Amino acid sequence: MTPLDAFDLPDWLGEGEVTWTSDDVTRSGSSVAGFLVGAGDDQHPCDLLAVDLAYPAPVVDDSIRTAAHQAWMHGQVLLLDRDGRPTLAVPGTSFTADTVLDAVTRLAKAVGAAPSAYSVRLRLGGS
Repeated sequence: MTPLDAFDLPDWLGEGEVTWTSDDVTRSGSSVAGFLVGAGDDQHPCDLLAVDLAYPAPVVDDSIRTAAHQAWMHGQVLLLDRDGRPTLAVPGTSFTADTVLDAVTRLAKAVGAAPSAYSVRLRLGGS
């Protein structure tokens, strides 16, 4: 995993209505796969990663975990390239709807968009 600059993301993420949609129906674990959808057929992968899960092994190293917490404390979100997919690194061990909303709000700000231009679509299911 390496840090990713918001300016490396597609320009359309800052120019219009965008919806983050989860691919995953599970409600446990540290990672939620998803994608961003804009006007027309614009799509871009964007996953969520809870950086504090440490069992059975840490999901990230200490430097990334610290950077994710620091960004969060400053109202931002750490962007990572994880296996070629943009990923939002979020403090915690799992996700609630509120945490997802907060992470996507911070992404909108990072790309220069108004948070009100972003929406979230969560899939129901799983255990």
